[in-house]
Amino acid sequence: MKKGKISQFITEHYKHFNAATLVDAAQEYENQLDRGNKMMITMAGAMSTAELGKSLAEMIRQDKVHIITCTGANLEEDVFNLVAHNHYKRIPNYRDLSPEQEKELLDNHFNRVTDTCIPEAEAMRAIEEHLYNVWRDADEKGESYFPHQYFYKILLSGELEDKYQIDPKDSWLLAAAQKNIPIIVPGWEDSTCGNFFASYCIQKDLVPGTMKSGIQYMMYLSKWYQENTKNNGVGFFQIGGGIAGDFPICVVPMLHQDLELNDIPMWSYFCQISDSTTSYGSYSGAVPNEKITWGKLLPETPKFVIESDATIVAPLVFAYVLNW
Repeated sequence: MKKGKISQFITEHYKHFNAATLVDAAQEYENQLDRGNKMMITMAGAMSTAELGKSLAEMIRQDKVHIITCTGANLEEDVFNLVAHNHYKRIPNYRDLSPEQEKELLDNHFNRVTDTCIPEAEAMRAIEEHLYNVWRDADEKGESYFPHQYFYKILLSGELEDKYQIDPKDSWLLAAAQKNIPIIVPGWEDSTCGNFFASYCIQKDLVPGTMKSGIQYMMYLSKWYQENTKNNGVGFFQIGGGIAGDFPICVVPMLHQDLELNDIPMWSYFCQISDSTTSYGSYSGAVPNEKITWGKLLPETPKFVIESDATIVAPLVFAYVLNW
């Protein structure tokens, strides 16, 4: 298929340094899919508030992504943007804000993410009501689900449709729900909606067991990885660092070293977009070769690090894979 104008532009102009690595990583991503391999994307930071769904949703629809690992913040913030986009406040001069101006934002119930403020009432509290209803229903039935499955329930029910404030095709979580692709959300408790759930448990309105945990996510991932590497590989495309990347990549050494399953292949591809410099003990800044020593990658695994802003790089990589 002929490449689109964006792909042609980066191929022609991105010849050196991080730009060249971007092209190399995108081309190898495409090669992985052409060989029948699947791809995991991991998302740290605030990619949903950065509206990565504008490109990621189409990647999901076109089967260029097969499993996602993300923080609890990225899980919920895609839905916040879906229903409350018109109430967000952008602050281009965020670097100049005084502490008093930051306090003013708090007093007006705006939570700032770099240059973008999420409105508490229209986004967070509006979604809390819908989530509480599905949590309560599961709790009363003695059922238990993963965090992302509750989001899938409210999205697929259609109950939010009259609240959409963006084109729903730009919501990556809605695209994932419609495809029913697996999402791994380690440390979900470290999110606004995770705090909501904990508060209900503290008040004894819900029981913790209504929500499946990180251990159950790892158990699920181990089964998924074994099933999906029987005939082909699985690649690893990491946006940022932290738990969103470290949690899922560890499934391979766990299968090898703890379950002693020696026939499990390692990840077939690795790319990380990172603005973290290589430093002292930082996982986010660890170069790919360090992962060889942990039994996550092989010496011959295609490995890339693009040291840049993920909000710039990820849409360009996706555009290449999508032939835009």
